[in-house]
This record gives sequence, C-alpha cells and structure tokens, in this order.
Amino acid sequence: MIETKGLRKSYPSGRRGRTVVDAVRGIDLAVGGGEIFGLLGPNGAGKTTTLRMLATLIRPDGGEARIAGADLLADPAGVRRRIGYVAQGGGTADTVTGREELVHQARLYGSSRAEARRQAEDALKAFELTEFADRTCQTYSGGQRRRVDIALGVIHQPAVLFLDEPTVGLDPASRSQVWAEIKRLRTEGMTVVVTTHYLDEADALCDRIAIVDHGEVVAEGTPEELKQEVSGDVVVLTGPDVEDAAKALADAPYLHRTETPAEGGLRLYVRDGATAIPRLLPALAEAGLTPATVQLQRPSLDDVFLARTGRSLDQS
Repeated sequence: MIETKGLRKSYPSGRRGRTVVDAVRGIDLAVGGGEIFGLLGPNGAGKTTTLRMLATLIRPDGGEARIAGADLLADPAGVRRRIGYVAQGGGTADTVTGREELVHQARLYGSSRAEARRQAEDALKAFELTEFADRTCQTYSGGQRRRVDIALGVIHQPAVLFLDEPTVGLDPASRSQVWAEIKRLRTEGMTVVVTTHYLDEADALCDRIAIVDHGEVVAEGTPEELKQEVSGDVVVLTGPDVEDAAKALADAPYLHRTETPAEGGLRLYVRDGATAIPRLLPALAEAGLTPATVQLQRPSLDDVFLARTGRSLDQS
C-alpha cells in the first residue's frame, strides 16, 4: 500500500540559512494493506517530516514513493484522494459542533449536502460521538476531541490514514479508546500509519514498526521480532556502585553486555535470567557489593533502540 525509496528532506538552519539540517536521510519503507504501521522514535527523529511528505504537505528533496497506487511526486492530487491525515495538533474549531465539522469535511470532498449529513451521522455512530454531536468542540474532553479528529480524517473513506502522535496529552483511558478506534479501522481494511514516541503504544498498537533516529530507519519489524534481536533476559540492579558492579561481573560467561541508563542502576543482558541471578549475586557479594533490588525483565523496544543507537529512547 505504501512504498518509499530513498525519501529525503533537508532544511536550512543557522544564521542566514547557511547550515543544512538533514531531517530525513533516505527512508525506505514498505507498508502492506490493512496493517497498522508505526514510526517510533524520539522527538526530532524525522517521523513527522516523513509523514508530512507522504501526505503531500511538503515536497521531498529526493527519493520516490507510491501510496495506494499513486505516485507521490507525479500525482500528488491522486495521493490526496486516497489518504486521510490527522495532524498532532488536531483540526477542530472550538465554536463548531462535531456534527458541523464532519458535514463540512464531507462537503470538502465533494459530497452533496444530503450525502454529507448521512456520512457525518455514520461517522458519529462509528466513533461513539452521537451523544455530544451537537455540542461545540470546546466542551469535549481530550479523548472525545481526538476521536472527532480521526473521524474527520476518514470521513471520505480513504485507503490510507496517517496519524501524527494521535494520543499525545491524553489520559490512559482516552488513549485506550483511541487505540480501539484505530484497531477498528484496521479490521475494516484501512491501512494506518502512526507516528509515536510512546514505547507502550508502539508495542500494543502496531503490527510492524520502523524505529527512526536522526532521519534514518535503524530497525524494522514486528514488536516481537525486534525484541527478539536483543537475545536473552535483562537483569536490573539498583544499590551498589554501578562501575564496581560492572567490573565485578565483567568476565561472567553468561553476561552479554551491561548498560547504565540515565535513570540509574545497572542493566545486565544475560542469556537466561533464571540461571544468571543465582550466579551473579555471589559474585557481587565476593566483591563486597549488595544490590538493593534485583529485577528480571524481558527486553523491551527501548532495549532495541538502545542496542541500535547506544542510548535509551527516554534519554533522547
């Protein structure tokens, strides 16, 4: 449904624009029909720039892309007919009702007044917005307003929906409801591309993920495939001096590597946590070190990001 090759975008920066910043440095993507595809990465990684290029809002400096059969550069109008786009900031006006917003959006796509009203009613029901459809948007909760935003993006039934950070600023209950709506659209056959910097969102929502850093894709696959790249388990220690603990365990045959995240403690990547812990505790005790806590964890997407970039996503 989406294929990109070498997609690039740069911006002038600094005094008089003499410095060039490469926002996107040649991204290759292949997104299948009917899947939720995530672009995961820190702020400034190039996710939104990539999405805005694919949505024809900015023109790439290089590369090529096809979206739902339309060429991004040769037929941008064709691309726009096939896609929906929901920006991070949303698009609803405070003094307009949700119903009015939806009718207006349908009219912009060429529907008659009667057809636009029918489409708006269908969208209100599908997104469970009927109860407050005739209240102004300024009275909606963050989650309700975000559902209106997504409804606006799909009122014309696009083949592909682009969502830029769809749950930023929402409480957990509202986030879960937005996730449910996105999954519903997928079951109806829509292809959804989501940008996010939330690890749990990418893990729970996306069928496949491209991890983006400094304008490049550094890893791609399903959440489980990516986590399996970080083999074994993670043992997290708090309490002892990090450097002393790392030295005491440096020659342990069961230890792949150690990391010291910004939040403190020591992360030990081991083949099997259940057998490693009974061996590492005596080694620490022999060095005069006693951990305050010992936790056994499975690798996370943050561990994948750490392995590929040398830093935690939370540090970015």
